[in-house]
Amino acid sequence: MTTTKLVTLAVVSIFATGMAAGVAGADPQLERGRKLYGLCTQCHGEQGLGDQRFLAPAIAGLELWYVQRELEYFRSGVRGTHFDDIAGMRMRPMALTLRSQEDVAAVAAYVASMPPTKPPSTLSGGNAAKGQVFYDQVCKTCHGPDGAGIQAQNGPDINHGSDWYQKKQIENFKAGVRGANPKDVTGMLMRPMAMTLVDEQAILDVIAYINTLSPTAAQQAK
Repeated sequence: MTTTKLVTLAVVSIFATGMAAGVAGADPQLERGRKLYGLCTQCHGEQGLGDQRFLAPAIAGLELWYVQRELEYFRSGVRGTHFDDIAGMRMRPMALTLRSQEDVAAVAAYVASMPPTKPPSTLSGGNAAKGQVFYDQVCKTCHGPDGAGIQAQNGPDINHGSDWYQKKQIENFKAGVRGANPKDVTGMLMRPMAMTLVDEQAILDVIAYINTLSPTAAQQAK
């Protein structure tokens, strides 16, 4: 056998061994989550970057505890049942396709494992400097100075979210579309914070500031 053939066989063998080891060493929960996430790609995309046409926000890299909690909220009807929550009503039947808590945990783990990517801004007219003043006074306590979230305060990371979705959710909190259900304990904490944004300009201002924030090194290293 020639030297060239021996080298080729060695490379193939090493590649095959590496592939087998990778499959064998893969996290079973993440693999299960990847398969279950297949249905989610229709709206949120394969990379979890979202699609405004389907009212689907960017979700890649959101914290596991937050994704898991919100999926459970959708499954139980805490979210996605208000007549004015069009996006939520679309999401609820998708969440119900997850038949068990193990399914929910697997999808949440997979979403959390995706690299967080900052979506392009879709809003205009906000004053980031004014928004920072409000953010530092009201939002920072729960969402952190860099928007990376504080789990102990039930504040998810918001520094790589879809700005159009954030605006809509603030409006939903203000109107009682979200956060008025007695079982939504965390939403009930957020609602009075949203109501301190007195008008649309105030909402645009704070989101303009949030748009200046980016995923931290710790978030990107997840």
